[in-house]
Amino acid sequence: MPDRRTTRGVAIVGTGQTRYQHRYPNMPYRDLVFAAVNRALEDACMAIDRVDAVVYPMAPDALIGVSHAERWAADAVGALGKPFMRVNTGGVTGLSAVQAGYDLVASGLYDVVMVAGADRVGESGEAQEIMNCIWDPFFERSLPLTTITMLAMQAVRFNLKYGADERDMAIVSARSHRNGVLNEYAHIQQAVTVEEVLASASIAVPIKLLDCCPQSSGGAALILCAQELAERFTDRPAWVRGVGHSSETYWIGDRVGPKAESDYAESPALERAANAAYAMAGLTPADMDVAELYAPFSNIEMHAVQDVGLCARGNYMKLSREGAFDRDGRIPINPSGGVLCANPISVTAMVRVIEAALQVRGRAGKHQIPNVHNAIATGCGGDHQYFGAVVVSEHPAQESR
Repeated sequence: MPDRRTTRGVAIVGTGQTRYQHRYPNMPYRDLVFAAVNRALEDACMAIDRVDAVVYPMAPDALIGVSHAERWAADAVGALGKPFMRVNTGGVTGLSAVQAGYDLVASGLYDVVMVAGADRVGESGEAQEIMNCIWDPFFERSLPLTTITMLAMQAVRFNLKYGADERDMAIVSARSHRNGVLNEYAHIQQAVTVEEVLASASIAVPIKLLDCCPQSSGGAALILCAQELAERFTDRPAWVRGVGHSSETYWIGDRVGPKAESDYAESPALERAANAAYAMAGLTPADMDVAELYAPFSNIEMHAVQDVGLCARGNYMKLSREGAFDRDGRIPINPSGGVLCANPISVTAMVRVIEAALQVRGRAGKHQIPNVHNAIATGCGGDHQYFGAVVVSEHPAQESR
């Protein structure tokens, strides 16, 4: 693998989000993108003419009901006459698009790149019916696998291996919902108790209704620029210090059993992605002050925290019960409320990067964590197949504390 630390520094100088909610009946898809783009440009004190290229994250077309909607949105993101490229890696699409934008700037090909997109998951009919078409029709769809039962199986295995239970999952949900109340952009802004989570309807054992993410609509955008230009746009950028991606096999059957790389309790590809991002950043998990982890179901956070090295394997439950991942804990996890409080799929993973950048820049509003120097954001997509990680810092590489 090449040493990517020799590339030029890249900063996040502007971010923009709309409020995430179930539906936007009076706001067309491209208007959601346009609103997010304008907010990012305002944040960066930048005109659209200064943007050299656009990367567009967009998950399956069926989620918004328009085939190849990136064509419909090209003018809304100011891409006319400029390079424009679509990225799709399922749930990790937004973070993959951030890495694509990073590469375009770090390589020297462009100086300023915008990453912008939107989704209307709440208006796609039944999103799960769309998601359930991803399985191999001969070997796996007949189980029947869905994006929920797939991860319920992982929850069963994790709980069995590490001694976790549904209460541990409920603690994750209650913590995320408390955090979401403080986030002005969150779809779900309602606190729930552990007991309320446990009492909610069973969806796929051991996952309950309040362990699940919502179906959200909304837009998001961020602006990346070369290090030598960053001070023109902001006095407090967030520096992209490390990026990493890794993949699992498509076949879930090959992720279990004696020949598997793991026993499905965790995700080794997420570990590889995070380790690549840490190595590129010249930082370690111990340097992270905040984590925005992609966890659309509460059990996913439990293995993700371990996979990215924020605690030793088997220690998550003890630390979680003690409050180590609360806002005032050792390392706050998803202070924005995370995916459990907003899931506009195409941009969900990019929102993790945006939220990490807001924390580093001290601009996260009511959900700001004090003294954040470094943060990690992650994404996962497909049938828990594609994983990505981004490390952001208050300092570029040569100015590390």
